[in-house]
Amino acid sequence: MFPELARDDVFRLETRRLWLRWPRETDAPAIAALAGDWDVARMTALIPHPYELEDAERFILAARAGNALGSASRLALTLKTFPRKFVGVVGVEASDHGPLLGFWLGQPYWGAGLMSEAVEAVTDAFFRVTEGDALTALLLPENAASRVVLEKSGFVEDGRLESGPGRHADSPVTRFVLRRRDWASFAGAGLRAGLASDTALS
Repeated sequence: MFPELARDDVFRLETRRLWLRWPRETDAPAIAALAGDWDVARMTALIPHPYELEDAERFILAARAGNALGSASRLALTLKTFPRKFVGVVGVEASDHGPLLGFWLGQPYWGAGLMSEAVEAVTDAFFRVTEGDALTALLLPENAASRVVLEKSGFVEDGRLESGPGRHADSPVTRFVLRRRDWASFAGAGLRAGLASDTALS
């Protein structure tokens, strides 16, 4: 799915306040601490709870392997300040629903707009470097914060599924979609900061 450009661990995205880069072994303690928060994990489909250091280490190895194969692009969010502090994860991977966007942010960093920056950067990169026609995200209906993030990035609600993946197998989920034509229109109208000078691929 992802070309050679994204299959090297030097690949990164830049926003105004963030670097998005491959997860590293040194991120494991921060990932375990932040993903171990039930308020974070419960809104995700696949983060186990409780979440231990070993879980973080397994995630890092799997993320790096998927990135190297081009079957996924899972990136760590790090603050440019204090020094490049890990705060969350955003990624795109293959699924039965097509390319699927997923993300989570550590609770201490909620409410500052960081995930909106990250999602815009990743969706822009997806449409720039792949030939994908659409990007999908699945949310629990009560996940209002993630709905806001998606809608700010141009995603639109596209129906509901009776069940979702992982821990959401017994719960209905809302499907959001961003199609290439709509991304291009949204970007062309100047509504996406990610296409301005504060986002870059390297």
